[in-house]
Amino acid sequence: MKNTRYAFENGIRPIALLLAIFAITFCHAEEVVTDTSPDRSSSAGWELIWSDEFESDRLDEVKWGRCERGTPDWMNTMSDDPRLLKIEDGVLHLIGIVNDKKETDPAPYLTAGVTSKGKYAFQYGKVQIRARLKSAQGAWPALWMMGAEKRWPGCGEIDLMEHLNFDDKIYQTVHSKYTVNIDKTNTPRKGSTAPINRDDWNTYGCEWDADTLVFTVNGRATLTYPRVSKKGEEQWPFNQPFYFLLSMQVGGDWVNRPGPTNPDDYPAGMEVDWVRVYQRKPSLGR
Repeated sequence: MKNTRYAFENGIRPIALLLAIFAITFCHAEEVVTDTSPDRSSSAGWELIWSDEFESDRLDEVKWGRCERGTPDWMNTMSDDPRLLKIEDGVLHLIGIVNDKKETDPAPYLTAGVTSKGKYAFQYGKVQIRARLKSAQGAWPALWMMGAEKRWPGCGEIDLMEHLNFDDKIYQTVHSKYTVNIDKTNTPRKGSTAPINRDDWNTYGCEWDADTLVFTVNGRATLTYPRVSKKGEEQWPFNQPFYFLLSMQVGGDWVNRPGPTNPDDYPAGMEVDWVRVYQRKPSLGR
């Protein structure tokens, strides 16, 4: 928050002096907002245990499967159309297009997503995903994780990144039976937004242990969600393995609130450079 002060000791001052005072004060205010949170981008102290660098020209089916069509907003335009997923130059492309095959599929748009469900899940560690977005009105790319052992919302959900339309920010959120059905006070705070370089590469992630989830963007902590034991097990379903979902969606009630999806903006999509999972290196005993 900018902290700007103006002191006028002797009534009205000459305009030149007023401008000088304003310039000095404004410069000082800009210095105050410098981000001083710890840089968490380093992998020092962490051991890489799983990754996909997308170095092949085909999706690694040992690690990923395609997201299938379903009724929830995030998956109601999913398609296995091969045009919607490609890997080029070490980058996974998940693409959304206007549906040009409405004679066989009534969905207005077609999109792609991948999931590691049934192939890879992990419990506790550090996640880093480097991605770039091609924004569009109605676009809703997301990088997220789901608990592998229960049904939603009891399984828990960790949204590392959700982006809407042409926003210069992303959303990071946790969902659970506690946040959806029990808590009406947002305590502890379940989500926040964070600024991004909208048209450039950004790295999204979290650090996760038995008591805390710390979300990150470009190595900076953005939100901490703690385990609060007195609130019961529904508040902390994050004590089980989680799997990944990387989804490109178009449309839906949330994303369309500022206005309807614009077909002129498509194709649009999300590029993923890599996905990496770390666990802490064992400390050396004396």
